[in-house]
Amino acid sequence: MNRFIKGLTCIIATLSLAAMSAVGYFGETLPDSFYVSGEGLPVLGGVLEMVPADTSSQAAQVSSGERAAETATVTIFGLIPIKNAEVEHTEAPLLIPGGSPIGIKLLTEGVIVVSTQEVRGGKNPAGDAGIKAGDVILSANGEELTSSNRFAQIIRESHGEAVEIRVRRDGKEFTTAIEPVFSEAEGTYKAGLWIKDSAAGVGTLTYIDPETGKFGALGHPISDADTQRILPLGTGEIVDVTITGCEPGSSGHPGELYGTFLSGLASGNISKNCEQGIFGTVNYFGAGVKAIPIAFRTEVEPGKASILTTVEGSAPCEYDAVIERINLNDGSDTKNMIIRITDSRLLDATGGIVQGMSGSPIIQNGKLIGAVTHVFVSDPTMGYGIFIENMLEAGGWAA
Repeated sequence: MNRFIKGLTCIIATLSLAAMSAVGYFGETLPDSFYVSGEGLPVLGGVLEMVPADTSSQAAQVSSGERAAETATVTIFGLIPIKNAEVEHTEAPLLIPGGSPIGIKLLTEGVIVVSTQEVRGGKNPAGDAGIKAGDVILSANGEELTSSNRFAQIIRESHGEAVEIRVRRDGKEFTTAIEPVFSEAEGTYKAGLWIKDSAAGVGTLTYIDPETGKFGALGHPISDADTQRILPLGTGEIVDVTITGCEPGSSGHPGELYGTFLSGLASGNISKNCEQGIFGTVNYFGAGVKAIPIAFRTEVEPGKASILTTVEGSAPCEYDAVIERINLNDGSDTKNMIIRITDSRLLDATGGIVQGMSGSPIIQNGKLIGAVTHVFVSDPTMGYGIFIENMLEAGGWAA
């Protein structure tokens, strides 16, 4: 009997500790507010259930036009309370789901420092001036920089005189001076810098707002491959693309889509490059395309889904997938769900998720719920997705 009581006590203690850990984790990571379309309170991710915080009255509800807010308690299976959150009932936006490939052209604000190096005799002018990889050089001698070629010209024409530069690092600006050194090997003055001013590639359009023409794509930022920093946007545009080939993915080796830009004409302008993707306005979109409602994070659930993507040509196809797991954290993250590709057609063609498919819309129950953002390097059949709600908020939408 004593052994039974001790065992039971141990089990109860273990369960209590697990419950406390879960409450602590969800309490810290869950947002303080949620959007809900329709009436009632949702079950979040199939585990967390929302219940009214005050079941004795409706005094907590506040209506404003077609929107209503109330306070609810987030619980585990309706039993263990975690935290109170504001629930705002609002009409879900209607968006045109994408899936078509886009070419991306981006010119940075200023020039990006990739690395510094010695020029002659151990002298590193940029390093001596305190310049580091990832810095953004905004101006030189008072001139705003728009290209790396122009900066190189200013350095060449300095004849070794100090060049004052304005630099941004981690959101803060400072000024310093570079004293160029003459390179006998190249016969000109050098600053000891590797820099870049542009980026180009292929991605996937996520959505278009039929009312405003605003678009969102990628679901993650355009970053510098060398420094892993988000490229500061100067100007940017998207162009039409046709997919011409694919290198399938395999364990340890991400695949990639290959595309050709169809013309030099921009199909849209990029106005923002941030953690949740690129955003802007399209110049045109096809007539007769159908808009569908989005699903807020409160509606997304584990189970069957599909993605829209293009692996040949320029017309997207729909492929079967499964939502394996949901992460109901705040809107700053891009890894809100784990998705697994189950459609044999896509698996045969690409091995699963490959580079260039970022931004592919995820559909569940006839609603746009998010976009593919990353592939698992160890298993290309699986990857991460971002909630469409997070992309919309980053793009400027507000209920």
